[in-house]
Amino acid sequence: MVQIFCKNNKESKQFKSGSSLIDIYKGFDLKMPYEPVAARVNNETVGLTFRVYRNKDVEFLDITSEDGMRMYVRSLTFVMMKAMHELFPGRVVRFENPISKGYYCRMETELTEYEVGKIREAMHSIIERDIHFRRIECHTSEAIEIFSQIGRKDKVRLLETYDSLYSSYYALEDYIDYYYGGLLPSTGYIKLFEIEKFGEGVLLRVPDRERPISLEDKVPQEKLQERFSERQRWQQIMGVETIGDFNKAICNGYGIDLVNVSEALQEKRIAYIADEIKNRGSRVVLIAGPSSSGKTTTSKRLSVHLMACGLKPFAISLDDYFLNRTQTPRKPSGDYDFESIYSIDLPYFNESLNRILAGEEVELPRYNFQKGEREFPGNTLKLSPQMVLVIEGTHGLNPMLTAQIPDGEKYRVYVSALTSIKLDYHNYIPTSDNRLLRRMLRDSKYRGYSAVETIRRWPSVREGEEEWIFPYQENADVMFNSALLYELAVLKPHVEPLLRRVPQNIPEYAVARRLLNILEYIIPLEDSELPPTSLIREFLGGSSFTY
Repeated sequence: MVQIFCKNNKESKQFKSGSSLIDIYKGFDLKMPYEPVAARVNNETVGLTFRVYRNKDVEFLDITSEDGMRMYVRSLTFVMMKAMHELFPGRVVRFENPISKGYYCRMETELTEYEVGKIREAMHSIIERDIHFRRIECHTSEAIEIFSQIGRKDKVRLLETYDSLYSSYYALEDYIDYYYGGLLPSTGYIKLFEIEKFGEGVLLRVPDRERPISLEDKVPQEKLQERFSERQRWQQIMGVETIGDFNKAICNGYGIDLVNVSEALQEKRIAYIADEIKNRGSRVVLIAGPSSSGKTTTSKRLSVHLMACGLKPFAISLDDYFLNRTQTPRKPSGDYDFESIYSIDLPYFNESLNRILAGEEVELPRYNFQKGEREFPGNTLKLSPQMVLVIEGTHGLNPMLTAQIPDGEKYRVYVSALTSIKLDYHNYIPTSDNRLLRRMLRDSKYRGYSAVETIRRWPSVREGEEEWIFPYQENADVMFNSALLYELAVLKPHVEPLLRRVPQNIPEYAVARRLLNILEYIIPLEDSELPPTSLIREFLGGSSFTY
């Protein structure tokens, strides 16, 4: 017998050794609002078919949890891939990126409305048959041979550069696929989805985490999709679409070439943005983006290019326009809500900006974060004819921030790390994970925070982004992808030791373990050859810019 402590109800019970998590869930007779789709065993996320042979702590997760939704989407993707394989055998399918509150997938050729309808029918049939997802573990060399025989070159390239002796893959009847995380017990666990034509491919729509009985509301994100599509085109041209491709290039000695091309592509994009600002005659440049997107370095590099265009950039930080601490709004918990746009003195900011644009000399504030007060050290600004204000801050794209400033004066830039590479054609790396790794390194190097503290704060950060940043990203005049093709390989040697120090006996271990599982597939790259102006230096250190 084994002793199981259930975190959901804080009770312990004994079960027969080898019991599955499904058996254990039934044994505790839990009353969850939605049925479980995954569980954390000793703070590591696993599927419900996991069998327990020793004493464990177990927490059951439903679809309203982040890990539960990940497992649901992963399993739904497998169902879609099987359906597409049955209808279009031999055609390559790519799971590209999250967009419009769903997931964009495409084939080599554009899908018609009729074909999308047939995929939907096939998916419903697979779900209604309640087919079990079978996990098969074997030597990695055997898995490579199996995927080679069916022409899945992306899987082969990934596994050939993966140094583990054993690997596992999954089967739905006679269709096999490879996923780096667990799956649902069977297709019958999938209760809700939709698939519809989207661009050249399809949009896979999933349940709303907060209201799982309804689908996520679609959000128009044409500009964001354009940036994803641009990234995909360049990767295909370079022949580096996946981590397997990247690892092969590193092994063949092309690491520096990938660094140079990635940096050149970003430099070209920044130069384009500077030219646009010059040609439009904009006097206010607003730069916004989520945490660890690289806003600061982007603003500094853009300022260099603006100077090359004959302009005089002047940097203004929104942080200096915070309300005094005693006036800062609070969350329902009672904590200060520094993520809210109402933490900024909007009337004062707009008044100051209008006076500057009118040609007046204006005294600039400096926020003292230790005292929680705005101070005036005597710095003034008077706008000259060639001067451009470069304003960086979380709320740059929110219309409320510059409500009194004419649109003709403004040029809006949205910066985000749109993860630049997938593990293979069916496994993408979430953009938020890319940013979390950046933030973890910066917090450790410059703020003295551990990985545990960064992971613990991350949900609150993400909550603020969902409310105050993402709804306004399509307001941008231009979007800038700050992710670099090579960056996960460069971050790996720095963040792995931080992640390995996260102890197993706390909830943050689940995130640390998941991130380590992703990084295991990536061959590391030395950062010594990175240019001092590289955006990733904002997090690594060694930048020629002052922060």
